[in-house]
Amino acid sequence: MAYLKKGFTVLVLLFCFLASRPALAQSLSDLSGVDASELSDAQIKSMIEQQEANGISDQELLEGLKSRGLSSDQARSLQLRMSSMRESNTVNDTSTKGTQRRLNYKPDTASNPKAVDIAMGPKIFGADLFRSNNNSFEPNLKLATPQNYVLGPDDQVSIQVYGASTVSWNLNVSPEGNISIPGAGLLSVSGKTIEQATAAIKSKLIANNYAIGRGTNVSVTLGNIRSIKVILVGEVMRPGTYTLPSLATVFNALYVAGGPNDNGTFRQIEVIRNNRIIRKLDVYDFLLKGQQSNNIVLQDQDIIRVATYRTRVEVAGEVKRPALFEVLPGESLQDVITFAGGFSDRAYTARVKVLQVSDQQRRLTDVFESDFANYIPLRGDKYVVQRILERFENRVTISGAVFRPGEYELEKGLTLQRLIEKASGLKEDAFTGRGSITRLKADNTPEYISFSVQDIINKTAPEILLQREDKVVITSIFDLRNKYFVTIKGQVRKPGDFDYADSISVEDLVIKAGGFTEGASAKRVEIARRIQNSNPNSKNSMISQVFTVNLDPQLKADVNFKLRPYDIVSVYSLPGYETQRTVKVEGEVLYPGYYTIQRKNEKISDVLARAGGLTASADPDGGSLKRTNLFGADKESIIDTVELQKERLERLTRLSGTYKDTTSAKDLRIKNEYVGIDLRGILENPGKDTDLLMEDGDILRIPKQQQVVRVNGEVLYPSAVVYDKSESMRGYVLSAGGYSPDADKRHAYVVYPNGTVKGTKKFLFFNVNPKVKPGSEVNVPKKPLTKKVTIQEVLGIGSSIASLALLVLVYTRR
Repeated sequence: MAYLKKGFTVLVLLFCFLASRPALAQSLSDLSGVDASELSDAQIKSMIEQQEANGISDQELLEGLKSRGLSSDQARSLQLRMSSMRESNTVNDTSTKGTQRRLNYKPDTASNPKAVDIAMGPKIFGADLFRSNNNSFEPNLKLATPQNYVLGPDDQVSIQVYGASTVSWNLNVSPEGNISIPGAGLLSVSGKTIEQATAAIKSKLIANNYAIGRGTNVSVTLGNIRSIKVILVGEVMRPGTYTLPSLATVFNALYVAGGPNDNGTFRQIEVIRNNRIIRKLDVYDFLLKGQQSNNIVLQDQDIIRVATYRTRVEVAGEVKRPALFEVLPGESLQDVITFAGGFSDRAYTARVKVLQVSDQQRRLTDVFESDFANYIPLRGDKYVVQRILERFENRVTISGAVFRPGEYELEKGLTLQRLIEKASGLKEDAFTGRGSITRLKADNTPEYISFSVQDIINKTAPEILLQREDKVVITSIFDLRNKYFVTIKGQVRKPGDFDYADSISVEDLVIKAGGFTEGASAKRVEIARRIQNSNPNSKNSMISQVFTVNLDPQLKADVNFKLRPYDIVSVYSLPGYETQRTVKVEGEVLYPGYYTIQRKNEKISDVLARAGGLTASADPDGGSLKRTNLFGADKESIIDTVELQKERLERLTRLSGTYKDTTSAKDLRIKNEYVGIDLRGILENPGKDTDLLMEDGDILRIPKQQQVVRVNGEVLYPSAVVYDKSESMRGYVLSAGGYSPDADKRHAYVVYPNGTVKGTKKFLFFNVNPKVKPGSEVNVPKKPLTKKVTIQEVLGIGSSIASLALLVLVYTRR
């Protein structure tokens, strides 16, 4: 028995594996495809609890799993996970044994909604009725008084006399079963129904001269009800004696006790009163039919006995309610299928596999649909309803250039021509030279059959009889070539690629592109066409053919020219068409702001004259020209004066960096945006070579007269120093604290207000520093980092020199 118990437990634990592999749920004998890493912590936890509760060792469990196909690697992985979970104290206290612990355990159903049912094995049909927290079988105490209610001690009887006489009494039934009616004395009501008690009370009142029946009536109802004690024994979750309201039924009592346990019957629950069975309750009648004919009201000292079940079978697979079902004598497999809610929509109903229990092992048999009503379920039967095959017995498919592609019924004698007709025929773009059929041979290997579509349509080729799962493909001519398109570029509103259509013209393509832009020239529209037969042996062979078409304002061409696939159309601008170009004048001029260039040869002096000339506080020597598109920068680059402070910070960052950093591409671009100009010379002699032509986006800045010189870089205290024309660059550096230890004096330089940069020159052994002007910036860079020569390198150099000297000496003595 112990061996059978352990074997059953191992079988239950197998369900834990199948929680993440529903496809294996119908075949517990094959675990070769199971991955132990897919099991959730909750499932591992449940396996450990059931294993410990049934005294199964790890070795026994793993051997049982491997005997059903689990690989050795997966078995070791499972053992490691179980050991890790035990060490981390994630397993519940194993001191609680048996069913109660399994009830308290709640697996993690968020990741796997079926984990509860699978981890615990198949559920018992009907158990949820008493173990669910959503159900509440409490008696309704606010109902009208049942006429068949039997009174007893502690009940309260409400007597209402109304009519010619009016009186109201609430009388309690004494332990002896009597009520004391005022003015009438004691009356025994215990054991009487409400109807019988009402008649006895009327008689008692009439006997005591109450005018009952002559304009006066009596109403007897139940006030406070008493409590009764009911005993639940047998296979219930919590057997014992329970105190219930006297209106409680059998279901109320079973719910309080948790219902039948795993071994208890749900079909033959006995109600014993006065040592004899008065009712047998079948829970299935309530669950399947909604009937409660045997759900009687209990009386004090009633006994509810739940015996063990006699025959229980399992239904798995494609049924609506897979579970364990209890079967009574005389019921058949058809009844069991009804208990399970019938077959699911994908069930294979022609036969049901039955796993029967023989003497020492299981036996497999099939029950056909015609025998469902005749097969008598046996102890331990398991019925597996399989799913229908995911294949079609009469399907053919056609795809491609037909009007109605898809799947069709394989009628008897269906031919390829008939299938094309059922698909509403060929499309106009069908490639009629060749079609194909992919057919499965007897061993399911594919076979490729080609045919001429045109011959099949014209009936000049033999008919091809179709078979099951044939796939017919008729190709479109568009699938056999590159997509045709034409391209338009230049002065149109929406340049790009457009789908090619036969007979499309240049005018049509211009309209597709949204028409010409302003300034576009309708004359000399060029079309470049591919050459298919260029001479590869000639250096000057043509690689494209160019045509020219003239269009008028109404988009009419001077020639009837049709485009071909991959033609490229180019639309050019009108000769002499120019968009406005704008420059900005900032600083000390009479009228600062934006100015539009009037002439192509407009120069700096011309724009300054339009701006009213310089103000009295202007510094001509500091005038600068910022040309943002000098290195291809976008003409829409920010030129607002709001950005001046940010730009100044960037320049200071560059000036304060090391010497090697000043040559970066970013700093070079910032530096070269400023064109060094001699504004004073331009104003004194307009039109000379230094009077530059203005370009779109130029910014001409004229600062106020400058009075300070800024010293930055490798000085002890970078600062702004008051300008002194007699002071040299070295003097300004000394005013900033002098050179720092890392200063590179040789490469110090000055940035003038107009953007010109001058560096330090070398004359003999002396550094000749540039002259400093008001508003200049003196920058002293940092010395480049140099690697110091180590002792080992010195020794190596010395050794090399000595070797070289030895070679020279030897050579000279020869």
